[in-house]
Amino acid sequence: MRVAINRNQPPTEPNQQKRQRHLWCGSPSESVRREAFEKSRERDSSLFLLTVLCARSKYRIQVTLSGPRGPAANLEERPGESWKHAALMHCEATDSAPGKPAVSTLEGDGGPQICRVCGDKATGYHFNVMTCEGCKGFFRRAMKRNTRLRCPFRKGACEITQKTRRQCQACRLRKCLESGMKKEMIMSDAAVEQRRALIRRKKRERMGTHPLEAKSLTEEQQTMIRELMDAQTKTFDTTFSHFKDFRLPEVLSSGPGIPESLQTPSGEDAAKWSQIREDLCSLKVSLRLRGKDGSVWNYRPQADSSGKEIFSLLPHMADMSTYMFKGIINFAKVISHFRDLPIEDQISLLKGATFELCQLRFNTVFNAETGTWECGRLSYCLEDTAGGFQQLLLEPVLKFHYMLKKLQLHKEEYVLMQAISLFSPDRPGVVQRSVVDQLQERFAIALKAYIECNRPQPAHRFLFLKIMAMLTELRSINAQHTQRLLRIQDIHPFATPLMRELFSITDG
Repeated sequence: MRVAINRNQPPTEPNQQKRQRHLWCGSPSESVRREAFEKSRERDSSLFLLTVLCARSKYRIQVTLSGPRGPAANLEERPGESWKHAALMHCEATDSAPGKPAVSTLEGDGGPQICRVCGDKATGYHFNVMTCEGCKGFFRRAMKRNTRLRCPFRKGACEITQKTRRQCQACRLRKCLESGMKKEMIMSDAAVEQRRALIRRKKRERMGTHPLEAKSLTEEQQTMIRELMDAQTKTFDTTFSHFKDFRLPEVLSSGPGIPESLQTPSGEDAAKWSQIREDLCSLKVSLRLRGKDGSVWNYRPQADSSGKEIFSLLPHMADMSTYMFKGIINFAKVISHFRDLPIEDQISLLKGATFELCQLRFNTVFNAETGTWECGRLSYCLEDTAGGFQQLLLEPVLKFHYMLKKLQLHKEEYVLMQAISLFSPDRPGVVQRSVVDQLQERFAIALKAYIECNRPQPAHRFLFLKIMAMLTELRSINAQHTQRLLRIQDIHPFATPLMRELFSITDG
């Protein structure tokens, strides 16, 4: 291939039948080494990059090859400088007539650019010079460090290429300055942070102006949520107006307090009594009952826990738990997927999940500001007799309610959590585990889809993961609660028949 070079006018070349892969330039007396790389973009267009390494060359060569139209080259002389690189590019075919000289791809034409420092692919003008990201960052760091760099080879004229640019920082910095990079154009740290803040603000404004396309629930998911909401409405009254026949704690000192077998504990009974005190004495429940006539009746445990009042509130708590358990059983029976399961699996799922669903329902009436469960005319509050409000947060159940309430869930999200907890395939005694597992997965997918549809804000992008983590924590609390309940029941049988049936799975 022949290259016609003219310093004043664009060069022209005759048409070529075969595209050349290599370009030789220079005089026979010069020692030249060249490498050519080809990258095909389209069927009729390719990009060639030629690196010309000349020992003593004072020309910058930019060559354009056009397959059917022939090559064109532009030679620019830079006196006093040693140009080591030349860009060889092939322009895409145009609609011009055959035989017309191809237009060379220069920096102003929008084609691929070459870093003036190392020859790598440039990303734009940085500090007044067309450079790559690497040389831009190097120049900024070198100027900010303000240290004197020295050439380790003691020549000060190292060849800076894409492969050798890391070998000598002094010569690389010299090449940056010779190329025209200016220190005064480097932004300060404060200006950079201000610019980043502006970019973030504009990004938020664009998101607000052009919100993401809202996703929609499938017809099946909408039906599932409607069925769950209907079951919740029919089986859970947040005013607790139907909770009437319950036992109140004995407040008289002569009333039944400690069981007779533990009046003077010794031996094995003393160990059991110590465990019961640990379970009940550190955190006690105070109760407030508002009468229909406006009167208020308060029950608050004494600070010095001698033991007489430990068991006084247990019958009332058993009645409240039984009332909640009945509602949860009815809730499960309304769900069609639950009714389709064998009766054995229904019993196993209810035994394993009743306490968890009870806590999820209690959380809907929990007041995080006062730490009180407001159940209609009844209010329950955990009293800390040991060490203040922070001590209360150490109690797993109370901590769970604070964390879950902080998520500010919708009613639909609460019922979907109940369904996910109810349909747990790893409950003891479940036979059709694969069927239950598929149902649980469908409810989990519905919950995720509901969050994406109704909470598109970035602040809620991790809400689904937080909910699943809360369900895992609730599963752990369930196991601890069952063991504690059985220890108390062994000493003081206060549980109702329904409670004994639900928790009999771990007996013996």
